[in-house]
Amino acid sequence: MNICIVGSGYVGLVAGTCLADFGMNVTCVDSDKNKIEALKKGEVPIYELGLSDMIQRNLKLERLHFTTDLKDAVKRSLVIFLAVGTPQDKSGKADLRQIFDVCEKIADHITEYKVLICKSTVPVGTSAAIEKLIKKKQKNNIEFDVISNPEFLREGSAVNDFLQPDRVVVGCKSERARAIIHDIYRSLYITDTPFIDCSNETAELIKYAANTMLALKISYINEIANLCELIGADITQVGTAVGLDSRIGPHFLHPGPGFGGSCLPKDVSAINEVANKNNFEFKLAQAVMEINKRQQDIIVEKSKTVLGNLKNKKICLLGLAFKPNTDDVRDAPAIYIAQKLSEQGAIINTYDPVAMNEAKKVLPDLNYFDDTYSACTDSDLIIIITDWNEFQHLDFEKIKDLVKEKNIMDTRNIYNPNLLKSAGFRYLGTGR
Repeated sequence: MNICIVGSGYVGLVAGTCLADFGMNVTCVDSDKNKIEALKKGEVPIYELGLSDMIQRNLKLERLHFTTDLKDAVKRSLVIFLAVGTPQDKSGKADLRQIFDVCEKIADHITEYKVLICKSTVPVGTSAAIEKLIKKKQKNNIEFDVISNPEFLREGSAVNDFLQPDRVVVGCKSERARAIIHDIYRSLYITDTPFIDCSNETAELIKYAANTMLALKISYINEIANLCELIGADITQVGTAVGLDSRIGPHFLHPGPGFGGSCLPKDVSAINEVANKNNFEFKLAQAVMEINKRQQDIIVEKSKTVLGNLKNKKICLLGLAFKPNTDDVRDAPAIYIAQKLSEQGAIINTYDPVAMNEAKKVLPDLNYFDDTYSACTDSDLIIIITDWNEFQHLDFEKIKDLVKEKNIMDTRNIYNPNLLKSAGFRYLGTGR
């Protein structure tokens, strides 16, 4: 089957590469000529485990292709995946200009039956709007169908998530199109992957509902952690006990500096806007957004509690990516925290295993170092933000001889407080 993927960003690149690995003939289209030329050479613009090797393998097998020629790719493909960005605008709504612009162009190139599959995260009603737009733009009344097939990829494990998903959601009103997408994903039947066949509107809401639930669990455990600090309880034990309840489960019950990345902040805001549009006050979504911002402000306030006036105090931030195994710093807690600390006069030294180049685009004035120990040197406070594996086995006997003041804030609770205290550090965890 010939498949066209419009958009070679995070979702499009992972989806296209994995579909090529399924044996499909996939053409990824992007308007960025430099990106396309790099991809043709097997150069991957994002950090994602396993993706580079898979791209190079499918390039050699000639199942994966990259181009800027949308017309040719659409003409040769039965199925067109839409994987362009839907960023949050200033009001909190999903900005759909890219997806509508692409659909207008696709409409000009449809000369026979096509299936458009929307992978982009979009508000309820977008599939219907796409169908209406294309019908209006078409010069000839050529049949096509629109499917809503939201992605559930976690950065850092996206390849595995695509190949071994928890479920596949198919929102569609055409049995012909539904049969085609089931055929595309037929490799997943071997692993008994559940398929949720539903309407387009239901599929669109499922994506937002899932991410809002994840954001809610993170915000909930952070609120419990803050309460633990006030009453002398230990969040690690509270979280473990709560997670052992089979009705709740253990996932996303670890406190930290709040959620970030390209999905959760945007999607919680977007579902709130969907609610507003339908005259419904989604108080839970509003609370989640407020709690998440406050969690990061709490870290800044804790820094002031430890150091007093932050002017000219040297603070070492370990971790810039919003989570391990990615270089994504979009809405990363570390970025917001670094900005707030800098505004109060602190000098920020930092190190991240893979995300520093991306962070420099946003915060060029930080002091970036090539390793943890260089970044820690002469610091008044060390703050662990991202729980990279290499931060979980630091030599604190070495670090205590490098720092100016032995203060450490472990926002992810990756260390035993007694270990740090025995090394002479003042230790501040989250909810401990």
